[in-house]
Amino acid sequence: MFKRILVPTDGSDITAKAVDSAIRLAQSLGAQLYTISVKEPFPYSAISEMQPTPPQEFFDAQERIAARRIQQVRDACQAARVPCEAHTVEALHPWEAIIEHAQRMECDLLVMASHGRRGVTALLLGSETQKVLTHSKLPVLVVR
Repeated sequence: MFKRILVPTDGSDITAKAVDSAIRLAQSLGAQLYTISVKEPFPYSAISEMQPTPPQEFFDAQERIAARRIQQVRDACQAARVPCEAHTVEALHPWEAIIEHAQRMECDLLVMASHGRRGVTALLLGSETQKVLTHSKLPVLVVR
């Protein structure tokens, strides 16, 4: 059935549920798990002298945060004896990076978390999961 599962992580508690579900699914199917953490690009402004954080310091901090997130997934996979490949990428739109990474890794399933917002809140805030659902050609398992 599914042999290559991608689970993005942002380090949140709701994402931890998706990671747990993805690991259990990968275990039951004998699948390979892939994880990705998307880093924010540096917020360049017209007046670069006004930046509170130097670009390299910002990039280093983003990489440390993303590396910690994917390491948590790696550790959980190792404990469950599920093979895991982990990556960090920088992108302005995380949903695009998630879809592109899934294609690059030839994944056949995405497992993502959803906060379950409804109505105007969902419309105004949107979500990366909703955008992936809207634009992905791959199946997406949404965990709440």
